[in-house]
Amino acid sequence: MFTNGYLYESTGHEGDSTLRKVDLQSGKVLQKHELKKEIFAEGMTALNGKIYQISWRNGLAFVYDLSNLKPLKEMKYTGEGWGLTTDGTNLLMSDGTHIIKVIDPETFKTVRSVPVLQENGKPLYLLNELEYVKGEIWANIWHSEEKQTDTTQGQLPNIGKPNYIARINPESGRVVGWIDLANISPEDSEDESENTLNGIAYDAGGDRIFVTGKNWKKLFEIKIKPKG
Repeated sequence: MFTNGYLYESTGHEGDSTLRKVDLQSGKVLQKHELKKEIFAEGMTALNGKIYQISWRNGLAFVYDLSNLKPLKEMKYTGEGWGLTTDGTNLLMSDGTHIIKVIDPETFKTVRSVPVLQENGKPLYLLNELEYVKGEIWANIWHSEEKQTDTTQGQLPNIGKPNYIARINPESGRVVGWIDLANISPEDSEDESENTLNGIAYDAGGDRIFVTGKNWKKLFEIKIKPKG
């Protein structure tokens, strides 16, 4: 997430989950809050002067003061937490399925659920990191088609675009386009099997887009060009 001139990151791993305020130019961590060892942190976003951070399988959402990262409260939810963003009123959360949950930021209760469908009408599973960009939800897709299996769904009928960002209409849930990032290479990532794209940040003031991935050591600023 990018806001007020700074990059904010949620880093997730059991025993090493943090919330960080980072200087964009130098990469220096300016502030850091460490979570309890049993927490696996996932997506985060900011709304009304507060940061909201979710956890993978702990069923907990954490709320912080944006100005100093001071913890304010915790809220419970059911299911997994993957990506989190905001439309300026509500929170929008993914849980690894094809559903985006619209969340009340005061209670963390689900207001409604939006099924995400591909152009061919099939569900788009494994929605991961989310970012709200110019009235659209942008989403990373976790892993490629051959790895998209689920104990209840069997082989998931995704297009198989781990190097793409899906552009989603937040009202209808329809995919309205794709952003091809196949040429961005995380050549210095520590674990090539897990180096899928997993990070989008939009600087609304400067109209800049930043992307990164799991275990990547670099952040990329990108420009979107029409296909052709």
